[in-house]
Amino acid sequence: MNDGPLIVQSDKTLLLEVDHERADDCRKAIAPFAELERSPEHIHTYRLTPLGLWNARAAGHDAEQVVDTLLEYSRYAVPHALLVDVAETMARYGRLRLEKHPIHGLVLVSNDRPVLEEVLRAKKVAGMIGERIDPALPDHWAVVVHGSERGNLKQALLKLGWPAEDYAGYVDGEAHPIFLDESEWQLRSYQREAADSFWHGGSGVVVLPCGAGKTLVGAAAMAEAKATTLILVTNTVSARQWKDELVRRTTLTADEIGEYSGSVKEIRPVTIATYQVLTTKRKGVYPHLELLDARDWGLIVYDEVHLLPAPIFRMTADLQARRRLGLTATLVREDGREGDVFSLIGPKRYDAPWKDIEAQGWIAPADCVEVRVTLPSSERLTYATAEPEERYRLASCTHHKISVVESLVASHPGQPTLVIGQYIEQLDELAAALDAPVIKGETSVKERQRLFDAFRSGEVGLLVVSKVANFSIDLPSAEVAIQVSGSYGSRQEEAQRLGRLLRPKSEGKTAHFYTIVSRDTVDADFAANRQRFLAEQGYAYRIVDAEDVGA
Repeated sequence: MNDGPLIVQSDKTLLLEVDHERADDCRKAIAPFAELERSPEHIHTYRLTPLGLWNARAAGHDAEQVVDTLLEYSRYAVPHALLVDVAETMARYGRLRLEKHPIHGLVLVSNDRPVLEEVLRAKKVAGMIGERIDPALPDHWAVVVHGSERGNLKQALLKLGWPAEDYAGYVDGEAHPIFLDESEWQLRSYQREAADSFWHGGSGVVVLPCGAGKTLVGAAAMAEAKATTLILVTNTVSARQWKDELVRRTTLTADEIGEYSGSVKEIRPVTIATYQVLTTKRKGVYPHLELLDARDWGLIVYDEVHLLPAPIFRMTADLQARRRLGLTATLVREDGREGDVFSLIGPKRYDAPWKDIEAQGWIAPADCVEVRVTLPSSERLTYATAEPEERYRLASCTHHKISVVESLVASHPGQPTLVIGQYIEQLDELAAALDAPVIKGETSVKERQRLFDAFRSGEVGLLVVSKVANFSIDLPSAEVAIQVSGSYGSRQEEAQRLGRLLRPKSEGKTAHFYTIVSRDTVDADFAANRQRFLAEQGYAYRIVDAEDVGA
């Protein structure tokens, strides 16, 4: 028996004792291959999954490292069957390979004939393959793959439990000179490592905390490719931030960068398009899909890859010959399509724990507090008798939260503060009570930019914002965020909202992230789920009563 903080169980769950002196070291060690499922106060539950192990394998971790980590931190003997299963699961990655054949083009190759025979008999694979061919090496077996099915085949093989490594290479695309302009700044070491890991892998995902400079990783990848680049982003404000950053950090001029959005349709050597315009459908067709073939793109960048709409996955299946870079703060998807990210964008190539980047001083430390309120008697009765689909809105929008927000804002005088929520009526009420401007879906892009700029400059110190500010909005001055409602139990949203605060502060100030939650309701249940991702990154939530903040 070892005095470790981890209990490894045969059902592939890992129980981590949070208060153990080695808990932080253990959490960092298991993070590359284990996913946090539950995070109550004392024992956090992680799970080993095939996709998690394959992502770890693609990022350079082998089975021996995973096994050694489990043995080092486990308090009790690790079930032998689990260790065998870890090794065998990780060994599945790469037993099948997609390669380019000088005569036959795209081929599926394996030196394990039974595996190849097994997948070739799967109905999902049948229409994607052609004739068997004689491979160049002995003890290798190969079959021709229809070139247009490269992405679809990778999806199908992943679902069969045999993820293929893609060695088929990429077209260079149309050359275009792009260099980093580091005369007044330097790429950070982890940004360089992330860009190198992506480039050597060819395609894949880089996971970095909000505020850690994912845009600069994208710029570094573009400088490696030196080719025309299509960048897909979440909204128009984000597109313009990308353009400003690229003009500032690279040799690209504003004229070389086009915006392709609802209001502007420019196609330039570097084109930044919104997901919304690409997924606009008219009479059953996507009229802007031609953008994907408008230039001979050498690189496609997917910002906030965890938000990719489903139609973009279908489009991406046809782009397998292009280098693809996904950028995100979390690979968690609320729709469960992490497997599609893995097979169509690429596996995880680089992942930096938030607390590691914080320790280096590149993102601010954060104090996370859950403030619990009690519904008044009249609201409790309304909540109790409401239909299930109405209960979250009722619990989230209790008027009691307005006085709590007022108290929290008053306790941080002079600190730039964001009040964030999901429900527009609630946000309008808060804006009126706080005498603060509000940004929501109907706010024009021009007005959003004006208010964001005013917040950055200090002219406006308090903003009420809807979910339009969740993603890709750079507000480095924000020091306090108060969350009143959200997209149910979304872990990705929680990560993004905290991320609004993580730009380093002057004099090493700590950021403050408050979540106001109605106790004994689904609001509290969803809040517990939302906090899982941040607990996985090492953030601890303090829980206080509304009375303790003067409300």
